Amino acid sequence: MSGLLLPAERERILAKAAHFSPPDYILPDGRRDLVGLSREELTAEMEQIGEKPFRAKQLWHWIYHQGVRDFAAMSSIARPLQEKLAETFVIGRPEVASDQLSKDGTRKFLFKFRDHEAVETVYIPDRQEDRGAVCLSSQVGCTLSCRFCHTGTQRLARNLSAAEIVGQFMAARDAYGEWPSPKGDTPRLLSTIVLMGMGEPLYNYDNVAKAMKIIMDGEGIALSRRRITLSTSGVVPMMDRAGEELGINLAVSLHAVRDDLRDELVPLNRKYPIKDLIEACRRYPGASNARRITFEYIMLRGINDSEAEAHELVRLISGLPAKVNLIPFNPWPGSAYQPSTPEALKKFAAIVMKAGYASPIRTPRGRDILAACGQLKSAVEKGEAA
Repeated sequence: MSGLLLPAERERILAKAAHFSPPDYILPDGRRDLVGLSREELTAEMEQIGEKPFRAKQLWHWIYHQGVRDFAAMSSIARPLQEKLAETFVIGRPEVASDQLSKDGTRKFLFKFRDHEAVETVYIPDRQEDRGAVCLSSQVGCTLSCRFCHTGTQRLARNLSAAEIVGQFMAARDAYGEWPSPKGDTPRLLSTIVLMGMGEPLYNYDNVAKAMKIIMDGEGIALSRRRITLSTSGVVPMMDRAGEELGINLAVSLHAVRDDLRDELVPLNRKYPIKDLIEACRRYPGASNARRITFEYIMLRGINDSEAEAHELVRLISGLPAKVNLIPFNPWPGSAYQPSTPEALKKFAAIVMKAGYASPIRTPRGRDILAACGQLKSAVEKGEAA
């Protein structure tokens, strides 16, 4: 794909995304949700009600640093203004429609939004440290139809708004009591974010980017860009833009080393084949030994797990600062594939590791609650949580 075509292709992707735009949440009583507004938008809202710009800074601190949801609890704001704010605005969260805890500590939330659409969000604890990652969704459903992925069997209903993306993380913080306490003894379990939940983040780029900028803001949630990873199936033009504007960590769902097989497993490959995808990875800013690109590779028995394919994978990523996550296939109802054998996994990993690339075999987490990689699918689609 010629670089000259990329700007036009970006615009086409963004125009298509507009057809799946989230609703602009104004409550039936006319109040507006402040979560998800940029600093500039929050300042404009304050001006609309006759308040000075510094009020936006105060609200930003209370909403994103303290996690406060009630204006009456904002002690630096006088009561008359608290009441005025409560009449005009809300500080929202998605509704917790279900909350499941796996025997391995993984926790899966089904979050329902005001229009009754819902997504799944997963907290994955790190067994080596007293912390973990929050796996956020970016769309209700998905358009990619990857053959091995349960989420891909759910139709795309719409994109999530910036408020709904940020709201997942904030609601997870609520659940774990992670907002600052007066005693200063707040735990920090939710230490990283991975945009690996439902949907393709780069097909909802504007809302994802806005949400991540809010999360990275140093006066709010203040999560470092080094603690955020965006996973894409290979939307090449938007990879360039994400690198330029966000600079967060990149993970690429590769899953095959030949175009004919990847066309089948990841149909997006028909538009952005492996050669273009790898070139985009080489262009990604900030890629270095300290910030390696992660290649996700699902291991399917007899499909993509041969030693020859391991050698071809090494050839493809040669010269890239990278690591390869080998993911045992997580079965789901109706899936057509089987996990690779332990022997095949070990042989594949050894070849990649011998070439100088870390190749951990991911331990499946949350399988018992369908929270593992590739298993997410909103129960609302079947009316199970309506």
